[in-house]
Amino acid sequence: MSIRIARRAAAAAVAGLMTVTAGCTTGEPAKAPDGVDKVTYLTAFASFGREAYAWVALEKGFFRDRNIEVEIKPGQGSADNLKLLAAGQAQFSANDLSGVMITLGQGDYQGDVRAVAAIQQRTLNSITVLESSGITTPADLVGKRVGGVPGGAPMLLWPAYAKLAGIDPGSVQWVNSPAQQTPGLLAAGRVDGIGQFTVARGTVEKAAQGRPVRLLPYSDVIADLYGNAVIAPMTLIRDDPDLVRRFSEAILEGLVYSIDHPDEAGQILHKHVPSADPTAAAQEVALMQPYVLSNARAGVLDPERIARAIAVLQGAGVIPAGLTPADVIASGFAASPA
Repeated sequence: MSIRIARRAAAAAVAGLMTVTAGCTTGEPAKAPDGVDKVTYLTAFASFGREAYAWVALEKGFFRDRNIEVEIKPGQGSADNLKLLAAGQAQFSANDLSGVMITLGQGDYQGDVRAVAAIQQRTLNSITVLESSGITTPADLVGKRVGGVPGGAPMLLWPAYAKLAGIDPGSVQWVNSPAQQTPGLLAAGRVDGIGQFTVARGTVEKAAQGRPVRLLPYSDVIADLYGNAVIAPMTLIRDDPDLVRRFSEAILEGLVYSIDHPDEAGQILHKHVPSADPTAAAQEVALMQPYVLSNARAGVLDPERIARAIAVLQGAGVIPAGLTPADVIASGFAASPA
């Protein structure tokens, strides 16, 4: 499937985003005298290359074209991002949707946030190890130490992954680490693996001074899981659905543009975040292409897939019964599948 066709499909999905009814006003974004909406957006996980599309949308004027002024801040995983959204300290974030579902299913923020658009159509979560470690299967992780962000998606999703892979989740010790330090932990041998996204292979190998890594993707074991999604507070969805629609359109345009132009996306990220390596960032963006444009449905959230994912998480005992797709997706914002 060509990128041009995928971009047309993405545009069609964006155009399908609809509005919902108005309501509460808590956590409203600021509005400048000229009518421009000022919002804060949290990345899913620090400022890695896979987050570059937000800065691309900013740099290319996709937000400005829709009368939005955006402050982009690095996020620190699902738990922290959802807390800030629920408190009205940010209006939008990217979060791993599986992590969000687990958090909601456990009763936290269930009435506070919803997903409005998909960033990746398949989960990027994995356990990343050095090839020299000899770890080749999930069973090889038993008795090992794995680094990860507390409340981050790899750690939240680990019990379901482990159970479906046939191992005891408690047989692996998780070591808490800030997002930016996880590759260094692996490189220094302080842990045997790290919870990391598949597209971060180049970033991790750079931290490991060129030593090759091996991925154990969660998607090999758990089907029907989305990757990141755009999350918004229910108060904003109810009070200003037009802003949610415009923001979703802009960030999806930045996403698809980035997939088409990974090298430019890497340079744009480096311009706004000088510590970001533009080459490694471009590699992450390029590796994201099949995850974003699978079935040419960029942005689409399918309630039937969400229902199947909920069933998997419930079957693995990660969340109790009761969570529904309507608890996860904002009604009217997730475009129907083609």
